[in-house]
Amino acid sequence: MADLLAMSSAVIDGTRSADDVGPMNRINFQLSVLADNIAMVEAFSHCILFDTDAGLVAFDTSGPRGGERVVSAIRSWRKSPFHSLVYTHGHVDHVGGCGAFLEDARHNRHEKPRIIGHENVPHRFDRYNFTDGYNRVINARQFGQFSRRGYDMVDEDTFLPETSPKPDQTYSDTLALNVGGLDIELKHARGETDDHTWGWIPRHKAICAGDFFIWCFPNAGNPQKVQRFPVEWAAAMRDMASQGAELFIPAHGLPIEGNARIRGVLTDVADSLEFLVRETIGRMNEGARLDEIIHEVKIDPAILEKPYLKPIYDEPEFVVRNIWRMYGGWYDGNPSRLKPAPDAAVAAELASLAGGADKLAARGHALMASDPRLACHLVEFAVQAEPDNRELHEIRAAVYQYRRDQEASLMSKGIFGAAANESREQPDP
Repeated sequence: MADLLAMSSAVIDGTRSADDVGPMNRINFQLSVLADNIAMVEAFSHCILFDTDAGLVAFDTSGPRGGERVVSAIRSWRKSPFHSLVYTHGHVDHVGGCGAFLEDARHNRHEKPRIIGHENVPHRFDRYNFTDGYNRVINARQFGQFSRRGYDMVDEDTFLPETSPKPDQTYSDTLALNVGGLDIELKHARGETDDHTWGWIPRHKAICAGDFFIWCFPNAGNPQKVQRFPVEWAAAMRDMASQGAELFIPAHGLPIEGNARIRGVLTDVADSLEFLVRETIGRMNEGARLDEIIHEVKIDPAILEKPYLKPIYDEPEFVVRNIWRMYGGWYDGNPSRLKPAPDAAVAAELASLAGGADKLAARGHALMASDPRLACHLVEFAVQAEPDNRELHEIRAAVYQYRRDQEASLMSKGIFGAAANESREQPDP
């Protein structure tokens, strides 16, 4: 059993480097005891457990492929019935394993556990079913590398597993629970999602944070997903920081102990988000275009070197775009893109002016190392002008693969890698 609190303390205090400790987000399905009657199973999304006189309370159930392994790990610690399952939010890696918990109750002839979540969780489930195909496509791009390592995110038939029911009990702003003598306060705040819950457990001075903190730069931009809420996210971090918590348990990454450490990391996240909001909105109020803003607003690189703020999943540039989307809509300030010509028509015209699509592709390949952003534009124009040209796709694949290898965030790697694979898999004409 790993001493997760000692590991996180060493990283935050600077006595050990994050590289020395190992990945902050571990997927090993191991259970670790954090304090009396508190345990955590590390999975794609962790399951946090509180043992009470009335049974176990679990925050999150992990994903569809991990639920059974999570339950098995829990049963090596406690045989008590599951009394309540709390969805911190409706993302599949948090609710997808619910079926395994319900099956455990049925198999052991326990009463079905109560499922609790914010009132927007059922609406999310409805949206997932409405856009099932789209969600499967974007998650294949975003998490394809995990699938290749055996950590599939999605059920075989549907994006949201049929074995993950909507909550039995929902709430709007706050919900006070008492389970077997343990008081639990659930609080709603918008952050990564509009249905997010974080929990305060006074007896243990503990916070269950869901995805408000993930041991990397906050997922407040995500180019393929619905709106994120950086203003409210920062406010939630400051609210948590004011609780006086001594134990902080996120749904991804290591738990943290000690009020000073907890307050410090939460304040750093809030500061970063507030900086992006302030700088982006300030430029919007001056009439700047989105193109100007995304290339001007930059967080101090030293901030992004902190072990819990590295942009290895989402990144600040995407958060800037999301702030624009929230307050400015989809029009980016460039009038040519209000009612644009088809991409293929623009590409064909540029190829003609350049002397052929091959010229665009060759120039893109030449710029690959010195200006990869511009290189991607040129190779994309080339294959849009001649979509059946196998040689152009080979160049496109090379440029996007190079771009993927230079990126730090999983989201950028996923999209650029998918583009490279798309061209590699292009059939011969």
